[in-house]
Amino acid sequence: MNTRQAILKTALFTLLLGLSACSTSNEIPTTQTVTSPPAATNTVTFTPSPSPIPPTPTPTPLTCLTDAGQVKQDVVSTTNPPQEFLVYLPPCYDVQEDMKYPVLYLLHGQTYNQDQWVRLGTPSIADQLIHGGEAPPFIVVFPDDRGWNLVEGAGFGDRLITALIPYVDQNYRTLADRDHRSLGGLSRGGGWTVQLGFEHPELFGSLGFHSPAIFKDNAPNIENYIKKISEADRPNLWFDIGDADRELGSAGLLEEILTRQNYIHEYHLFAGDHSETYWSAHVDEYLRWYVKQWQEEPAAQ
Repeated sequence: MNTRQAILKTALFTLLLGLSACSTSNEIPTTQTVTSPPAATNTVTFTPSPSPIPPTPTPTPLTCLTDAGQVKQDVVSTTNPPQEFLVYLPPCYDVQEDMKYPVLYLLHGQTYNQDQWVRLGTPSIADQLIHGGEAPPFIVVFPDDRGWNLVEGAGFGDRLITALIPYVDQNYRTLADRDHRSLGGLSRGGGWTVQLGFEHPELFGSLGFHSPAIFKDNAPNIENYIKKISEADRPNLWFDIGDADRELGSAGLLEEILTRQNYIHEYHLFAGDHSETYWSAHVDEYLRWYVKQWQEEPAAQ
């Protein structure tokens, strides 16, 4: 090999090494993209629970329904003299503020005062009837007529009609119509009931004569009073007396008038005299009769 060939051979070898080096250094790396699988997604579905249905409210029983009624003192101060009275208010009167009540006026006897009917047991018997569901709740008014032997005693009837009844209707929750207003009395109070009841039938749906002491001045007028009342407007009437009562004679004359005028009524001749012993034995019957009238009559509008 000559020198020229050796130089060419060396150059060729050098060229091949350079190409090999360039090939290695200029190689473009392959990039591998790894795609991760999508993460699992837990989808939470919210299902609202149904709204609870509130329970039907149960009315709370009024505890006062088993309480006793209350007896209060009151007075009509605009009359001369002032007209005093006691009033029985039934259980729950102060709670049931929208409720109105029938009202019974009970007149006491001569020498007694407004507490006579209370002492005879009227409030406790009224409580029993109301608690037992035998009577609607009702009001009882006990007017005072202690001045029977004084000048003002003669004006008691006028005070009751023109002042006391309007006062009670304005200040207490009464059913202010004749069908729900009753008047009754014993002895002298019975005499007042005869007079006022027949003179003012437009005010009272029922009357109770309990051993009535008929006023002598009114006796001749009783039949005239009755004649003026149409049969449709006659108050319901209860009449009782003891078989040993000192007023039995005048009571018999009244019974004859009622019969003669065909006045439908209840008449009872019981054993007994003119005393609180007799009346206290029949208070329960009296009250049951009064409340029966309200149960049978149409409700007030």
